[in-house]
Amino acid sequence: MSAFEEKPKVFDETLSEDAALEQLGYQQELKRSFGLLGMIGFSFSIVTSWTALSGVLIIGVESGGPPIMVWGWLAVCIVTLAVAYSMAEMCSAYPVAGGQYSWVAILAPQRWARGFSYICGWFMLIGILAMGAVNNFIGANFLLGMANLSHPDYTIERWHTVLVAYLIAVCAALSNIFLPRFLDKISQGILVWNIVSFFVVFITILACNDHKQPASFVFSTFQNETGFNGSYCAILGILQSAFGMCCYDAPSHMTEEMRDARKQAPRAIVMSVYMGAVTGFIFLISLSFCMGDIESTAGTTTGVPVIAIFFNSTGSVGGSCALASLIAVIVLFCANSLMAEGSRAVYAFARDRGLPFSSILSKVEKKRQVPVFAILFTCLIQIAFNSIYFGTITGFNTVISIATMGFYLSYAMPLLARILSYLNKSHTTLEGPYSLGRLSLPLNVVGFLFLMFCVITFNFPSVKPVNEENMNYTSAAVGVVMLIATVTWVFDGRKNFTGPEVGSAERMREPEVESEPKVE
Repeated sequence: MSAFEEKPKVFDETLSEDAALEQLGYQQELKRSFGLLGMIGFSFSIVTSWTALSGVLIIGVESGGPPIMVWGWLAVCIVTLAVAYSMAEMCSAYPVAGGQYSWVAILAPQRWARGFSYICGWFMLIGILAMGAVNNFIGANFLLGMANLSHPDYTIERWHTVLVAYLIAVCAALSNIFLPRFLDKISQGILVWNIVSFFVVFITILACNDHKQPASFVFSTFQNETGFNGSYCAILGILQSAFGMCCYDAPSHMTEEMRDARKQAPRAIVMSVYMGAVTGFIFLISLSFCMGDIESTAGTTTGVPVIAIFFNSTGSVGGSCALASLIAVIVLFCANSLMAEGSRAVYAFARDRGLPFSSILSKVEKKRQVPVFAILFTCLIQIAFNSIYFGTITGFNTVISIATMGFYLSYAMPLLARILSYLNKSHTTLEGPYSLGRLSLPLNVVGFLFLMFCVITFNFPSVKPVNEENMNYTSAAVGVVMLIATVTWVFDGRKNFTGPEVGSAERMREPEVESEPKVE
């Protein structure tokens, strides 16, 4: 028998989405209301790279300035596509709300698949839930920043930011519980708002600004406000780009609410990355040309450098607030989408008995067909993350690092499982409509190496000298997650955690035939 032998497809092409889900060992409980356009809007509202970059612009401004932001963004987007295509292929083959941890359970070598899947599930959850908290921070910063710009005598306090972030989380939770049937329409509407706002914002600041920075400032003048040397500073600056290009796994967690999920969810994953790459690149260049003095932009009393750039360009408080409000609306709707994504991930992991109180968190309210307890749990954890800002001035940056670290680790684990399965020739055929063929392994390797580089970078301190207030506590947070995962695995997970079921172990691990790409 040859090293690569063709094996049966996991799913017959004629199977319905519900039947495909049942083959994985689950019953359809959520309502399938999303189409492709709605899911692209949903995913892009979360990825929305240009608004995400504006929310964390302070990191890039202080860590390398415009050159690192612009060129770092291009580099990150290129290697991100390797990850996105790899995940799209897995999502097409296994369209289940568990996403990354479910793929690990199926693809990893059998003897350690369950444990590896369990750890991946914890990092996936911590990433999604922390990212929701980051978005709440960004929304609060924009709202309070506009208040400060309109009333310069108003001083923003940390507790103001935390309380507004709480309010955003609660509103998102209530929307998810009581308005679930409108989620697809809302997503379609915010897609239009997102694109129109993008053009309005970058065209306005370029047209109004009559004192633009020279091209050398944008593309070659290095800025360093970190206190570290230039090389270290440049590596730190990549964190902004890594954060801006994140969360593109969102459609995989909504597959059980999509029509034709095996085709449309992978498309939504990849399209959101392409859209984010283009809009983010144009927006970063526009902001860099319209940026005033670096120190005044970074130290703006609004707390949001992009608002300072708007004011520097328009010279108008009203005009600046109008532009900022366009972004604020996107961020607030993103909170709604992240609450949905987070709750579905919690629901899926609890359904596989991966969490304490799984029987409660996996319940679906029959009338609205939404996991109410999972939504409330997601809201509570987001609020807990937002509370970190009470204790440390770098709490915002810390939660950003925790969120991005959680996502990137959970992205890396299925890629690692796939690579290891190739090495011991136990790899599983990914026979979904969205297949990479011979390109699968190279893209898996490139994506994995990029993710590992980022994971290491996220643990670095961002300001020198380092003290207890500005220390990067990401590694400590990751250690806590690992401790929780290990303890719960020992006392509960190893006995109760299930994961998806796809045929017999022998069938799932027969060798795979190499084929040409057939991405549709």
